Amino acid sequence: MNNKTILAIESSCDETAMAIIKDNILVANVVSSQIKQHQDNGGVVPELASRLHLENIDAVFMETMKKAKLTISDIELIAVVAGPGLIGALHVGVMFAKSIAFINNIKLLPVHHIAGHIYANELIDEFVFPVLAIVVSGGHTELVVMNDHLDFNVIGRTLDDAIGETYDKVARVLGLGYPGGPIIDKLAGQGHNIYHFPSPKINDADYDFSYSGLKSAVINKVNQLRMKKEAFNKEDIVCSFQESAIAPLIVKTNKAIQEYHINHVVLAGGVAANSFLRKRLQEEFTSQVKLTLPPLWCCTDNAAMIASLARYYDVDELETNLNFKVNPNKELVKQR
Repeated sequence: MNNKTILAIESSCDETAMAIIKDNILVANVVSSQIKQHQDNGGVVPELASRLHLENIDAVFMETMKKAKLTISDIELIAVVAGPGLIGALHVGVMFAKSIAFINNIKLLPVHHIAGHIYANELIDEFVFPVLAIVVSGGHTELVVMNDHLDFNVIGRTLDDAIGETYDKVARVLGLGYPGGPIIDKLAGQGHNIYHFPSPKINDADYDFSYSGLKSAVINKVNQLRMKKEAFNKEDIVCSFQESAIAPLIVKTNKAIQEYHINHVVLAGGVAANSFLRKRLQEEFTSQVKLTLPPLWCCTDNAAMIASLARYYDVDELETNLNFKVNPNKELVKQR
């Protein structure tokens, strides 16, 4: 781990965020969220997101430097998310990072958004390898094994919809609003698991997931009940949905712990804030392995996690390349 002063920039979706770590201490963390601007559309509008990043990024930078009580001359490394994410949103953050890196002769490091989510856990707890990261967000559902820092081995992923995306779509058909995850999580605690929706898994032999069948089953059930004019409680629908959505994560996590001799399980991504998932993980795995659940403030997109990740790159050997491109479909692979 290096002890450089790092400015991190995150703009992959609908948060414009910057953070600074100095001597391995987080001294500034600023997030400008766009959720209110996207709510009327029931989800993130890429073009609007890009425009809002452009409007907000200068102010976020100035506030971050002010909170850290630093000047740009104090920054030794800039880490910026280059993918995955919305291509226009990524471009805003990357072009801003390239500009200030070039003008001020600062080393620049492009990093992976999901790797950042995993390293949010390192802000509160040191990894004990081998580590299993459960990545759950609007665009990703993955199981990642790490035998060392920056050693990412994706052993399972969703083959269609991500779990967070599924939550949003179920919330939309029920008219619950956006984002759907927090709303469903709250309502599910008031309902009963009375509907038998299919478990979103491929088979017991691998670690991949499939959420499209569960999403379709819930939507079809709601439409069927409405067509028949049968009364139903939204709380029961979302409770049953959530039980089915979380179940395969628990099953496959347990299988991976045994097969890969895992010492430490960490949770990462926006859905890491889900209270039911956190409760189930604590019930199942606290006695088996070390379990780290990130604080709620660093589950959603932020730049503190990006700065945390950047600490593990060898900055002294890093050669800045301003010609790198954003990659909205960037794969998570071993970094060294």
